[in-house]
Amino acid sequence: MIYLYGLRESGGLPGLNLLPAGSTPSDALWVDLYAPTEAEVKVVDGLGVEVPSLADMEEIEISNRLFTLGKVLYMTVVMTGKNPQGEGVLAPVSFILMPERLITVRHHSPRPFETFPNRSERSASGGCGPSALFLGLVEEVLARQADHLEAIGRALDAAGRQVFSPTGGAKPGVLQKAVMGLGAEGEVLNRVRLSLMTFERALAYYQLSLGDRPETRMLKTLTKARLRDLQALEVHADFVAGRLSSTTDAILGMVNLTQNVTARILSIVAVLFLPPTLIASMFGMNFVRMPVLANHWGFEISMVLMVGSAALTYAVFKWGDWL
Repeated sequence: MIYLYGLRESGGLPGLNLLPAGSTPSDALWVDLYAPTEAEVKVVDGLGVEVPSLADMEEIEISNRLFTLGKVLYMTVVMTGKNPQGEGVLAPVSFILMPERLITVRHHSPRPFETFPNRSERSASGGCGPSALFLGLVEEVLARQADHLEAIGRALDAAGRQVFSPTGGAKPGVLQKAVMGLGAEGEVLNRVRLSLMTFERALAYYQLSLGDRPETRMLKTLTKARLRDLQALEVHADFVAGRLSSTTDAILGMVNLTQNVTARILSIVAVLFLPPTLIASMFGMNFVRMPVLANHWGFEISMVLMVGSAALTYAVFKWGDWL
């Protein structure tokens, strides 16, 4: 699928507008390719660029992710988003920056690609050129990653309130649900951190490509601002990772305590039944001569001995403060 965006005026500020049907990529400022077909790739290739395949985008080598061909910059990063099945994934996105337009190639649906066109006029980078458009899209991506980090923080707060509640929150079912929830949040956090790392490399590469030309001074200033935002998010992500680790350790510690309490109860019950079991075993031996075997009160005597031995064992354990 191919989306074509052009400039529009919104309150005197430049924004983006989806071009009508029948428009061509040469008419667009931003060409967004989502899971492109071979025919769509050929159409965009006609602009003088090489649209990378999914296999090329997934290549780990830095030379395949960040490079320049002529005046065209190719930058591939990984972004959080959803696949066609609606599952959260971390997948590559390529930014192809030309002097005339920006081309993006993706095979999943990052949220910023849906929200940025309607909010592009609010971007601090503006939207009057491909480079400003690229930096504005990066700004939207960083805002989305900040939202992810805040959501993880709220999930940690909720888990802490539920698990560490003095009104009996440390139940096995509650603990299991909390551990599973924190595991899911940890996966989201890992995806966010990896995405931030790849964006940092891409922005550094883009900044170097600007050179020292006077006309690029504003772009370099905006790039430095985006890098500062990104580094602040990395610090925030490290803080959230520390919170996540400490909360998970605390919950796992409570799981161990719960298991110890259960094992302690079972041990106490087993110890209390040991003396009665011993007495019952003695009276159950098949010897010819057994004390009180022929006694009319033999059964009652054996029951009194078993109950009394259990009570005596409990009293000794209580007196020794072992219970």
